Formats: sequence, C-alpha cells, structure tokens
Amino acid sequence: MNLRTNGQWLRWTGLAVATASQLLATSPLEAQAPRPEDIAAGMRIYRQKGDCQACHGWAADGRKMDSQMPDGADLRSSQLTRARLVTAIKCGIPGKAMPAFDRLAYSDGRCYGMREADLRRLPTQMPDPAAPLQPREIEQLADFLFAKVIGQGPMNRTKCIEYWGSDVEICRDLPD
Repeated sequence: MNLRTNGQWLRWTGLAVATASQLLATSPLEAQAPRPEDIAAGMRIYRQKGDCQACHGWAADGRKMDSQMPDGADLRSSQLTRARLVTAIKCGIPGKAMPAFDRLAYSDGRCYGMREADLRRLPTQMPDPAAPLQPREIEQLADFLFAKVIGQGPMNRTKCIEYWGSDVEICRDLPD
C-alpha cells in the first residue's frame, strides 16, 4: 500500500466511523418528527372516532364533557412515555375506566399478558371504546397528544383557538 492509497483509506475509514457514530447516536423516534397530517388525523381521532374528549375533556385536562362518562386522566400533566401512552390506548387500563381501543387486546394475551377471562375476574369492568382503532390510528393519536397536549402546559386562548379552529366562546375566557 503506498502513502497516497493509505491516506485515502484513512480518510474513508474516518468518514465511515463518523457516519456510523452519528447514525447510532440518533434513535429512530428522534429521527422522525410526526408529520402535520398525522397530528391532524390524531386530533380528529381524539375528538370524533375515539371520543377521548368525553372522558378526558376537550382540553385533555381531565374535565370531561359528558357527565355520564368515567373520569379521565389529566393528559396535560401526564408523565407517560410514548410507549406507555400507546399501550394505555391500545390495551386500556384493567380495573380502571380506560377502555382498550385494540379490538383484539385481550384475545391472545398481547396486553399485559392477560386474556378476557382474566379481565372478568377483576372487580370492575372495562368500558367499551367509542370505536376500535387501527394500529396506525393509535400512533396518530399519540402523535397528536405529544405534539399538542402532553408536556404543553395548561390550555390557553391560543391553543384553544387552534383546537376549535376559531375563536369560539369557550376560548374567550382563557388567558393568552
């Protein structure tokens, strides 16, 4: 190997090591920010298909909209990781009022290692969801919640207008 070839080899090796280090340092979740259309789809799921606002409130602060529905958690102050949030949506929370949005959640032990027979032995029943969600819809719902709710502080007028699409009456009483 002559010096010129050796120098090229060293530059190539250094570039390869630097590139590999950069790829390993970035996790797949950090590398991909949610797309705006997925966040918008997640918001529609929260408001309509999943009807999450019935229990968690329109502001996701635990102030429910329907007095007949169970009390939902304050998602704005939640410390859940994305993985735990996805599991809670998919599997519900046995013994609590959070429904499982995966229609097969307890058919094969995929959720908490439990089956439907295990759920029947609990002192409380899990409610049925407004509608089952597909895996991609669960991901979109999580995208929305992490982009607009979890860790985003209390609801304010700007966030309210964004949520409702206009300056509706309920937004006017909120701080800026």
